[in-house]
Amino acid sequence: MKTQVKAIRIEEHGGPEVLKLVTVDVPAPQDSEVTIRQKAVGLNFIDIYFRTGLYPHPLPHGLGFEASGVVEAVGSGVKHLKVGDRVAYGQSPLGAYAEARNVPANQVVKIPRNVSFEQAAALMLKGLTVQYLFRQTYRLQGGETILFHAAAGGVGLIACQWAKALGVKLIGTASTPEKAALAKANGAWEVIDYSKENVVERVKELTDGKKVPVVYDGVGKDTWLTSLDCLEPRGLMVSFGNASGPVEGVNLGILASKGSLFVTRPSLGAHVATLEKMQASADELFGLVSKKKISINIGQRFALADAGEAQTALAGRKTTGATILTLD
Repeated sequence: MKTQVKAIRIEEHGGPEVLKLVTVDVPAPQDSEVTIRQKAVGLNFIDIYFRTGLYPHPLPHGLGFEASGVVEAVGSGVKHLKVGDRVAYGQSPLGAYAEARNVPANQVVKIPRNVSFEQAAALMLKGLTVQYLFRQTYRLQGGETILFHAAAGGVGLIACQWAKALGVKLIGTASTPEKAALAKANGAWEVIDYSKENVVERVKELTDGKKVPVVYDGVGKDTWLTSLDCLEPRGLMVSFGNASGPVEGVNLGILASKGSLFVTRPSLGAHVATLEKMQASADELFGLVSKKKISINIGQRFALADAGEAQTALAGRKTTGATILTLD
C-alpha cells in the first residue's frame, strides 16, 4: 500500500528557486528497505552540490542524505529493525527532504534513548564524517596538533569537540570573531580568523615552526594552497569538501616541492559501506554524545517548505552549527 507525502524535488539544476514542494507516493518497502516517517532532516553542503549540478545525478530527483524518524513499515528481509524503532541515517540515496520515505535498511541505525530526533538528524552525516576523518583517514592518537578549516560549521563544531576528547590540539579557521569564539567554546585549541590573519604564518607560530602532520579541508578551492603550506614534510592533506568550489588542475609536482606531501579525497560512503561499518561508526559517535563529550549545536531550524531559504543561508555562510528541517 502506498502513502502520499510532501517532498522536495528538483527538475533542473540552478539556484534555490529550483526546489519545489510536491506530493509524492511512498510505496510499501521492498524486502531490504524500511519506511521511515521522518521527524527531522539534516542539511549539508553536498545537498547544494547536487542542486547546482556540481555532483551530477539524473533529473528529476530529491535532495538530502540525512534524517531521523520512526520506522513505519519493514521489508521482509530486514532483521535488525522493527516498526516503532527510533532511527536515523546519514548516507542514503538522494531524497531525505521528505515527510516519509523508503531507505535501504543497511544504512539505518537505531537512535539511543538519550539522543533526540533533532540531534540525530543533525549528527549523522556530519558526525560520521568526523568519525572517518579522525578515526580512519588519519587515525588521531592524541597529542597531535592539527588544522581544521571552517571550525564553526556543522562538521567543524563536532570536530572541535571530538579533537578535545581525544587530547588533540585543533587549530581551527573561521571568518569572524564570533565564529572563532564559538569554535573555541566547543574545544578548539586555537582559532585563526582568516579574514584578518595569515593562516600559514599563524600555524607556524602556534607550532614553533613545525607546522602540522594533517590538514582537514572541507572548503576546497579557496584554501587548497594554504592547506598545503601548513603541512610538515610528508604530511597529509585531507580534502573532504568543496564549499568554495572543487579543487581542479592540480600539478602533482607541487606535492614534491612542498615536502613530499600526501593528498587524499575521501568520502563517507566508502567508509560506511556495510551495515557493520555504519553501526560501528555510529556507536562510537553516539557513545561520545552519551558521555557528553559531544553535543550538537543546532543553529537554525526551517520548515520543509523553506528548504530553499535554508540552503541560501548555508551557502551564504550565514549559519553556525547545524541546520535542520523540522517535520513535526
